[in-house]
Amino acid sequence: MPLVKTAIVAAALAVFAPFVAAQETKVAIAISGWTGFAPLTLAKEAGLYKKHGLDVTIRKIPQKDRHLAIASGDIQCAATTVETWIVWNANGVATTQIFQLDKSYGADGMVVKPNVAKIADLKGKTVAADAPGTATYFTLAWMLKKNGLSMKDVKVVNLSPQAAANAFIAGNAELDAGMTYEPYLSAVRAKPEAGKIIATTLDYPMVMDTFGCTPKFLADNPKAAKALADGYFDALEMIKSDPKKSFEIMGADVKQSAEQFEGSQKHLRWQDRAANRKFFAGEHAQFSKEAADLLLEAGIIKQVPDLSKLADTRFIQ
Repeated sequence: MPLVKTAIVAAALAVFAPFVAAQETKVAIAISGWTGFAPLTLAKEAGLYKKHGLDVTIRKIPQKDRHLAIASGDIQCAATTVETWIVWNANGVATTQIFQLDKSYGADGMVVKPNVAKIADLKGKTVAADAPGTATYFTLAWMLKKNGLSMKDVKVVNLSPQAAANAFIAGNAELDAGMTYEPYLSAVRAKPEAGKIIATTLDYPMVMDTFGCTPKFLADNPKAAKALADGYFDALEMIKSDPKKSFEIMGADVKQSAEQFEGSQKHLRWQDRAANRKFFAGEHAQFSKEAADLLLEAGIIKQVPDLSKLADTRFIQ
């Protein structure tokens, strides 16, 4: 008799399984190890996205290559800085931002050799930054401009944020400055003899991240897009209600302890639903305009895309 019951249950599950699978929308998203993106990992690992009917695959792809993965169809959505969406759209990779992830409050910065007193002293010097079209390259351009310099005044060596921090920690004699972010910036903080942090986004509040997808994905899957936003906001609630477990999950993804991760997240602010509504009500458009002008001036883009089409705020309501 038990065998008959087992067979009946197995048959029922076999019939039901395709139905369950059909209810989950598959979506592949690209991020990096940046602390600000960690709630996306938490939403996946804690089952929050699954609860919203999503089958999410997260891929770690360097920022300089993320748009190529979108263009190829390997991923449908990504997380990156606000100005990067401008670059991607200007270069023919159509993408639309749907919610804000974080704002940096000291989590991005410039590290310099001890003999560099101010940013203006970097004229003619060598600076490590990621490739054009990335956050650290743009942050460098922004900080130089605010100090009367341009990208033409420095020699840029292309290193990823992690590699730039590691170069300073290792005592690379060729570099005068480097651009990096958390959790790698904290590694430099922990070794002041290797270099000092001369400026961060506390001094220049211009690094903010958003999440976006291709227009086709949004048109074909509006419910999934809403679920991506809701899952992120659920993750923020989980961080509040169960910080220890949340920090453990998010820290493990970047090989940090819960305590180390808690330390790195103190330098940014994740943006909840209310903050999102406020941001897209005016600040997003204002910043995008200033960023586009600088991207054009720095030669990172050749023309400014239609900035009014870069965001769709339906999914944060």
